[in-house]
Amino acid sequence: MASVANTASAPTTEEILAIVRRFWGFENLRPLQAEAIRAGLDRRDSLVVMPTGGGKSLCYQVPPAVAGRTDIVVSPLIALMKDQVDALRACGYPAAALHSGMDPAQQRQIEAEIAAGNHHLIFVAPERMLTPRFLELAHRLRVSTFAIDEAHCISHWGHDFRPEYRQLAELKTRFRHASVHAYTATATGRVRRDIVEQLGLSDPAVLVGSFDRPNLLYRVIPKLRVDEQVEETLARHRGEAAIVYCITRKDTEAMAEYLRLVGLRAAHYHAGMEPEERRRTQDRFAAEEIDVVVATVAFGMGIDRSDIRCVIHSAMPKSIEHYQQETGRAGRDGLPAECVLFYSAADLLRWHGLIERSAAQAGAPADVVENGRQLLEEMRRFATVVRCRHAMLSSYFGEEYPRNNCAACDLCLGEVEGAADSTLLAQKILSCVARVEQRFGVEHVVDVLLGADNERVRRLRHNELSTYRLLHNMPRKNVTNAVYQLIDARVLERTPGDRPVLKLNAASWEVMRGKRAVTLIEAKKPRAARTAMEQAAWREVDEALFESLRALRREIALERGVPAYVIFHDSTLRELAQLKPATMEGLRNLRGIGERKIADFGARVIERIAAYERGKVNVGGAQDAG
Repeated sequence: MASVANTASAPTTEEILAIVRRFWGFENLRPLQAEAIRAGLDRRDSLVVMPTGGGKSLCYQVPPAVAGRTDIVVSPLIALMKDQVDALRACGYPAAALHSGMDPAQQRQIEAEIAAGNHHLIFVAPERMLTPRFLELAHRLRVSTFAIDEAHCISHWGHDFRPEYRQLAELKTRFRHASVHAYTATATGRVRRDIVEQLGLSDPAVLVGSFDRPNLLYRVIPKLRVDEQVEETLARHRGEAAIVYCITRKDTEAMAEYLRLVGLRAAHYHAGMEPEERRRTQDRFAAEEIDVVVATVAFGMGIDRSDIRCVIHSAMPKSIEHYQQETGRAGRDGLPAECVLFYSAADLLRWHGLIERSAAQAGAPADVVENGRQLLEEMRRFATVVRCRHAMLSSYFGEEYPRNNCAACDLCLGEVEGAADSTLLAQKILSCVARVEQRFGVEHVVDVLLGADNERVRRLRHNELSTYRLLHNMPRKNVTNAVYQLIDARVLERTPGDRPVLKLNAASWEVMRGKRAVTLIEAKKPRAARTAMEQAAWREVDEALFESLRALRREIALERGVPAYVIFHDSTLRELAQLKPATMEGLRNLRGIGERKIADFGARVIERIAAYERGKVNVGGAQDAG
């Protein structure tokens, strides 16, 4: 392959930027990208940690284009490989993937193209990387650089450990003079050290970017009627892409069915579906045929869609790493996006049971199980401690948050407050636990407090207790949520096992005796109007023109058989709808439009803007008569 930057000395910054402008239409690099690209060009091992949407991919895409060589990228999912190859080819960048989703004829064709040196990047799964056939191909190509995407998968202490990633340590022995570059979005210091050790990286450049995603708006809301709460959240993003995460497969199916019944374009996704059915859901989401995917935690890594405006957790995830990775699917184009977590302490207890059962079935060592419990506890703290959400996430990953008010979370926006008479409410609940002699679980205690008239309450004569009907004027979900908040606050305990009961502790008696105050969180309804951050992102943007350009993007994507976001990101469309360029030359000044895209789509974009300005195109994109 002919070198793009054909110089004997190290490429200059301007030569690197020329490649970036040519393929991606970017005038400059983001923080740490320049250092990561240099490490790739110098063939110095590296570990690069950047948040999702922070530009990791460019770090391994630029060096082979500048140096005129072929590099290999190890990637865990077929969908992710396919999306990256589609996006690169739309930019005019030569890349290919080899995966099990191809038929033998396709694989032979791609292998021939690779052997001929026609591609800068080859994407491959970890299992295929170390097969004799692929190793022989890599040796023939004299591959000198390997990029390991989603590198946290190699660590036992990460949130998504995959045993097949451990085999990648062989790269250092099989390709002694090659450099290895690990990339991930979420890695604590412990996980970073483990990645370096497991891959055998030699004196690596360790580049850790900011973990903060300032364009994401975080909200944590007590879970009451979660299906209705999810519907209400999605109403703020009608017509926009969203992901709803659930814990179990059954939950995803029920939630998706509910959302369809209320008129939303939604589908479920989980590992129990047939592969073809899963692929169809992903394809429909990528093609903008549906707006909402309701999924288990397995969904997301393979979706590179940049315009997801909302990520909802209908239940608490099992670690902050999972939360960071999953919310990181939102706003990858840099535009504002909302992340909502509906929390109940019941989710924590549910995860404890799942982890213990899974560990027992897999024969996992005790330290792995304990690590899972610690990760859950950190997630619980995030959901329950009253502190800026951005600051808490930054702190977890060892980063100091620089501001006192992020203006992008429920706490800093003043949407969270203490419930009125919290201590009195707590005393009533704790007194009821005492009156039923600490022998019953949450549901029965709530029944007594609400004054339920059922056979069990009457048989136990709990309808004669002084705490019977004490909270009859409160909705059941609110009382249940208050009980779980007391558990979170450690002023009430819940025994483990299949039939847990509520128990009092020393703190419980302090509250009942008036020696300790309690604050129960009550979330205000999130504002319907756009936040200041969202308003700024739409400033001077012609929203009707934006929708018209979105329709054009869908048309082009359908013609080419690729996801719509491969054509243009929303951020590019908004800039087009703001600046309204009238010439092809005017397109060159916009971020995200490289030379190939100008050549392929530029004329149609200019024509659509001109027609819109003349009043001949409606929001849906169709020509008006006459």
